[in-house]
Amino acid sequence: MLGPVILAASRSDKMRRFVSVAPGTKQVVARFIAGETVEQVVPIVKETIGKGLEVTLDVVGEDITTREQAAAARDAYLELIEHLKGLGFGTRAEMSVKLSMFGQCLEGGHELALANVRPVVEAAAAIGTTVTLDAEDHTTLDSMFAIHEELRKDFPQTGCVIQAYLFRTEDDARRLAASGSRVRIVKGAYKEPASVAYQDKGEIDKAYVRVLRILLEGEGYPMIGSHDPRLIAITQELARSAGRKLDEYEFQMLYGIRGDEHIRLAAEGHRMRVYTAYGTDWYGYFMRRLAEKPANLLFFVRSMITKG
Repeated sequence: MLGPVILAASRSDKMRRFVSVAPGTKQVVARFIAGETVEQVVPIVKETIGKGLEVTLDVVGEDITTREQAAAARDAYLELIEHLKGLGFGTRAEMSVKLSMFGQCLEGGHELALANVRPVVEAAAAIGTTVTLDAEDHTTLDSMFAIHEELRKDFPQTGCVIQAYLFRTEDDARRLAASGSRVRIVKGAYKEPASVAYQDKGEIDKAYVRVLRILLEGEGYPMIGSHDPRLIAITQELARSAGRKLDEYEFQMLYGIRGDEHIRLAAEGHRMRVYTAYGTDWYGYFMRRLAEKPANLLFFVRSMITKG
């Protein structure tokens, strides 16, 4: 049950300072974070796409406390889009955004986040690609879905994320599984109370499959975010039963995790997109990767001992 402890630590400034200077941290962070600058990440994007894969790019950072920081996050994505412009990648290189970075949690945050994310979505559309709105903790979701609905009026290709461990998600999936929608399903990586989310891994897996079935039998475009071999196999079976062609859904996995599986799925003809994070404010993202899988934490501890 280390996951909830690590997730709690992801909100601790004291733990942030400790992890940031710990021996071995840089080595492990480099496994999950593709670089600190857009100049460092673009060559990785080119390499990934050259392997027959696709990418979604996330400029990491969540603890936004001022409007100036929110504007800087917007500008970081606009800089990324400017670097992608002219490369001709189209939707093979899309973007994922957390609305908390755009000021969602500040006073007047809903309107502020919408105002900041809209120019990013517009700029992405101008170079032939799109944006997916990441899901965060349950208190932010009504705002995220409302912004998603508003953006889709002008940019219907805008995607969103739903999290299987939340009780509400099956209803959200039914609403979202409509023609033209793009929906990523993940298990969920935030510490949520038992009043709103399943706590048992087995129950979360069952919920994931129920939601997966809704999306695959719907009319939208499902994006399956999972590294679990069993869930990947179930996805393939359900997709066949639903009459889905290989280009009518996609798999998504994290940069630095199960790279061989990325290549295998692409070689089978699947669309395989690598969620690629970069930037200097990596702590929250990094801690959730440790919480998701004990092997990640073990790798971190071993690196600390080796470097210590």
